[in-house]
Amino acid sequence: MQTDNELAFFCLLIKQGSLVATARELNLTPPAVSRRLSHLEERLGIRLLNRTTRRISLTPEGEIYYENAVRILKEINDMEQLVASSRTSPKGLLRVNAPFGFGRKYIAAAVSSFIKKFPEIEVQLHLTDRPVHLPSDTIDVSIHFGQIPDSRLIAKRIAANKRLVCASPFYLNAAGTPLNPRDLTTHQCIVLRQNDGAYANWRFSKGDKEETVKVRGKLSSNDGQVTLDWALDGHGILMRAEWDVLKYLKSGRLVQILKEYETLPADIYAVYADRLEHSPRVAHFLEHLKDYLKDYINSQM
Repeated sequence: MQTDNELAFFCLLIKQGSLVATARELNLTPPAVSRRLSHLEERLGIRLLNRTTRRISLTPEGEIYYENAVRILKEINDMEQLVASSRTSPKGLLRVNAPFGFGRKYIAAAVSSFIKKFPEIEVQLHLTDRPVHLPSDTIDVSIHFGQIPDSRLIAKRIAANKRLVCASPFYLNAAGTPLNPRDLTTHQCIVLRQNDGAYANWRFSKGDKEETVKVRGKLSSNDGQVTLDWALDGHGILMRAEWDVLKYLKSGRLVQILKEYETLPADIYAVYADRLEHSPRVAHFLEHLKDYLKDYINSQM
């Protein structure tokens, strides 16, 4: 008898709760089930169950065996699904959700190269200004910024990302350069109005000290590209993801300020329900997306 079959038999026995119920499930006689259990105990040299004709109960050694049997069977199943998915060319429908700006600029391009690589995949890309709450029957993978607090979901980091505070040289020459977060209260700050109601509260940390600054300015928008364009035009100071400002920092059109302060983390995560953990479509797409974003950020350095 193979070991994994013994483990599966023992777990089924505990699940059914009696020799009779297990025999019925396996289409065997109760004496045959009893003999199979006895052979297992004899091989191990320990008693796993206390049993009568109507009920069974685990011995201390049986509890240890059962607990580890459940774990081992799960690991075997996970391994087999992982190997099978690696051999399987992904096909079928993949539904992806992403924020408007990031989705339009990066995810759409990644999808384009993905379906060239895997032509049997069909992708529906849904861009929105509000995050989709998973699990959802209409979305398989949702792209988010920042860690996901819902432990019922799987969140895999696909790229590092930081929020940077920056302004154009024209603005800084005219208004001066803030030396600490509190100085922002005397400056024109360009506010991105997103889902969080505290959008004008910019949070900073340095060492073990944290502070929140309520910023204000003449300009605000719910579109990230609009706020970026305003900063490039010299209208004020902006806090924006490094993905959006890196090339402008490199060219000198924007200057990063308050470099010694950390802002809220904004790493990019792909979020999906645990039922899709072994989906070839999801696995191949996330791997492709990680490689695509890595290549992009390296090209901007």
